[in-house]
Amino acid sequence: MSFDFTAARNYCLEQPGSCEDFPFGPDIYVYKSQTKIFAILTEKDALARINLKADPTEALMLRQLFAAVTPGYHMNKTHWNTVLLDGTVPVNEVKRQIDNSWALIQPKRRRKVTQNPAAD
Repeated sequence: MSFDFTAARNYCLEQPGSCEDFPFGPDIYVYKSQTKIFAILTEKDALARINLKADPTEALMLRQLFAAVTPGYHMNKTHWNTVLLDGTVPVNEVKRQIDNSWALIQPKRRRKVTQNPAAD
């Protein structure tokens, strides 16, 4: 089973709070959560590509593991990868990368600092 344009689109839309937008034109599908982009999906010559945010160390590792993962097209090459959805990257791995991209753009939660009464 391969992960094609439609599967990628549907999976991006399943992310909590995600919405689809077209700020770069009708053929460039942009997925955001709370105004921040986590995926950009395109299709040319019946072959889909998706740009996904990644931790810089992981981004490099993924490029070494998969020929279909390259530095982000038209994106910051340190923080973004482009994944060619040609079937060579396993479906669960593409989903994991989408999940990770979504998680990276979520606001950081502040931890409440509590005083230690025993320290007084």
